Amino acid sequence: MIGPGSIAAYGFLELTPLMRRFLKFSSLLGLLCLQGISSSADAAVRRYLYCSSPDGAQREGKSGTGLLVFDIDHGHQFVRRIEIPIFKEGLRGLTGCSASKCLYYSTTNKRLGCFDLEIEKIVWDQQYHAGCDRTCITPDGKFLFAPTGWWYKGDDSGFLKIDARDGKLLERIKVGTAAHNSIASLDGRFVYLGTTTMLTQFDAKSGKILKNIKPVGESGVFPYTVKSDNSFAFVCLGRHVGVDVVDLEAGKPIHRVFAINPDTKKKIKHRTHGAGMTPDETQLWLSDQAGKRIYTFDMTVMPPVQTGHLDLSMGGHGWVCFSLDGKYGYSHTPDVFDVKTRKVVATLKDENGKPFASSKFIEVHFDGDKVVKVSCEFGLGRVQAGN
Repeated sequence: MIGPGSIAAYGFLELTPLMRRFLKFSSLLGLLCLQGISSSADAAVRRYLYCSSPDGAQREGKSGTGLLVFDIDHGHQFVRRIEIPIFKEGLRGLTGCSASKCLYYSTTNKRLGCFDLEIEKIVWDQQYHAGCDRTCITPDGKFLFAPTGWWYKGDDSGFLKIDARDGKLLERIKVGTAAHNSIASLDGRFVYLGTTTMLTQFDAKSGKILKNIKPVGESGVFPYTVKSDNSFAFVCLGRHVGVDVVDLEAGKPIHRVFAINPDTKKKIKHRTHGAGMTPDETQLWLSDQAGKRIYTFDMTVMPPVQTGHLDLSMGGHGWVCFSLDGKYGYSHTPDVFDVKTRKVVATLKDENGKPFASSKFIEVHFDGDKVVKVSCEFGLGRVQAGN
């Protein structure tokens, strides 16, 4: 081993000032090269938006059957279509998982399937005795929780707990009527399910019910979103545009927040179907699909305060979600919003140039031909979970 005083002993020349300057320059040049390699590696990650068609919940904007892929980093241009004929049944949900590198689709025809994003093939496809509505998957890729469907009002309405590897039904969990939307928390601790005026929190590993929180949402069963630390949920209202703010620790709603129409200065008397928060958890966006608007709220205060609205190009089912970096906002329309400027910066169009819309979309990142990140279909807070 060469020690600090061993240069002369090993016959090395003593460094002159000129040589030291040369070595310093060479080291700097090498560092810049390494940084360039790192930047090139980052730039090599490509981001795409995968959207399903036809949407089982809306007719507007549909385009054939399968997945339509858009390039997020190049103006959300259409890239290609992946034909999946079984999608003709109409999708009720589309979720994804980074761990498994798969998408999971659900249909009104009691069907759930797994699509591998790297080999672009259906790995398994199963039909059950109930379901399947907006399904969620635990972040480790082990378990799927499929709601039995908002259309099903039986006493055994609730969840199907399913092995994500092969679609095997593991357990049927009775919860409440009209089981509709489900979310797996990004930290892997909890699963949430919305049923008629009730939000239920489960232990993600055991499937055990931890809390039934009711009444929430005014009437019926509608979408919701959850902060990344599992402190608060925001549940859409069934008779107005607005949300109930639910304290998940206390297990009860603490605020009811209404959107106010700036034209009439009044509450908006029809349902909300879509609530999403920006990944940094500073903004809450609510869908007014009937009024062709999205209302925006400041989430840095409690209760959230309305800050404005965005005009949409069409009506439809209602949905709100964001790109993982929080730069873009998506809805059930072809409109792509810049979150900062709140302006439409792109329009999703199919290969024929026709405006395309869906309320089921997933962001997927590729490094070469390998999937490195997959989002979910809900606009969830990501402060505590990272992207």
